[in-house]
Amino acid sequence: MSERPSVRVAVLMEREQQPNRWEDWRHRIAEVVPDEGAFGTEPRLLRDDGKTASFLFPGFTLELFRDEAEGYYLNLSSGSPVWFVMWRVHDEDPSRAWPEIVSLSYNEAGRWLDAQERVDNVPLHPEVRDWLQAYVDAHYRPEPKKRQRPVSFQRPEERGRED
Repeated sequence: MSERPSVRVAVLMEREQQPNRWEDWRHRIAEVVPDEGAFGTEPRLLRDDGKTASFLFPGFTLELFRDEAEGYYLNLSSGSPVWFVMWRVHDEDPSRAWPEIVSLSYNEAGRWLDAQERVDNVPLHPEVRDWLQAYVDAHYRPEPKKRQRPVSFQRPEERGRED
């Protein structure tokens, strides 16, 4: 059994204090970077100037799955491929937020959004794009399109019948 293709990454998040009068904090995903083990395993504060702060969250493993190949294809064919990062804010302390999971699948990100999760995207690095493209080329086969005849062109006895 072969193991799934995977890559380890770290997520860089930024927090801005009082960006406007309606919110005390704004969080955003700034970047997804390769994690080659030098970042350690624990999240850490990189910079805090009182107005903005940057946090590094290492240790995310992204695995590619064959059943997500269509989602990877859609991401790559969008013209601007991206990382999708689902993240959460602490219920009692809105100054704290963290990434939960990282994906390259357009479909998976859509499912998260359907579930009312917070999802940001950041540009995909060219070397990761090439790696993902090779996987999609090897594993994605679009389903053939079936032409469906409009009901108005069918004989009355054929309407509503499954073929």
